[in-house]
Amino acid sequence: SVATALTLAASLCCCLSASAFVVSQPSHSHMMKSFVNSQQQQQRHQSSTSLFATENPEFALLFDCDGVILETEEFHRLAYNAAFEAAELTIDGEPVVWSVEYYDVLQNTIGGGKPKMFFHFRNTTKQFPMVGSQPPPSTPEAQQALINKLQTHKTSIYRDFVAEQAVPRPGVLQLMDEALADPTIAVGVCSASTKEAAAKVLSVTLGEERINQLDVCILGDDVSEKKPSPMIYNEARTRIGLGKDKCVVIEDSMVGLRAAVAAGMKCVITYTGSTEKEDFYGQGASAKVPDLASCGVDLESIFGPLRSAGADAELLGGKKD
Repeated sequence: SVATALTLAASLCCCLSASAFVVSQPSHSHMMKSFVNSQQQQQRHQSSTSLFATENPEFALLFDCDGVILETEEFHRLAYNAAFEAAELTIDGEPVVWSVEYYDVLQNTIGGGKPKMFFHFRNTTKQFPMVGSQPPPSTPEAQQALINKLQTHKTSIYRDFVAEQAVPRPGVLQLMDEALADPTIAVGVCSASTKEAAAKVLSVTLGEERINQLDVCILGDDVSEKKPSPMIYNEARTRIGLGKDKCVVIEDSMVGLRAAVAAGMKCVITYTGSTEKEDFYGQGASAKVPDLASCGVDLESIFGPLRSAGADAELLGGKKD
């Protein structure tokens, strides 16, 4: 089951000590295969498709994970900083630390953890850090190895934060449950996070029963391109078997919005404190709300207009900002 896969994925990540951050050649171990809800479905189609997949759905509702199901960005930032500190990263004698303001920029610009770190060292600081007393990694292979180890340690720390403090965002479970109960709506989760990180979030917030009812669960490792590439959403609709005009995405960031828009899908933004100032409508959002509960977002306000007016319908009329 997908729940079993989540448990397996969550157990993959181990904590690393500072001494483990010796830069070496990257390993070539295979990543865990895509989540599947049954061996039967895996044999039929290599996807994260549920044994209880919606038959002949009319529409699909696709949820991002971080920031949508759970407001996690501060957990991510703190986990990165803890991993940097454990590895004793310094540049020009100063420790590597990501501020709240800087991380807001990163999360609205770069999708995925490893790309964020590469962007920081290649574009922001324009140099890789020393690792304790070691000189900065100078080859692409050594740089990749350092990023891989940092990401592994960061994910372990992040999972602990989620286990201790995770609380779903208001209204998200209610909307998901309503969609799961509707035989005309396929439901999926599409996250740029690694399996290890997303597995913990989904396990803690959704629980096994909901996870097993998802039609698709596609995580960052399942596709070769991170958001804002539309690949993850294109893959979801392909697995579900619907056209792009029949899919609605719930996102929280500019990176996620760009991925949904590039896939040709309508996108509802549930913004957070770190993304509320972004020009979501200017980038193609269909609607934006501070959260799903306070604005009374339900299936009818999303799919009712699509049923009656088609692709040109206005979503969340009277509810959106």
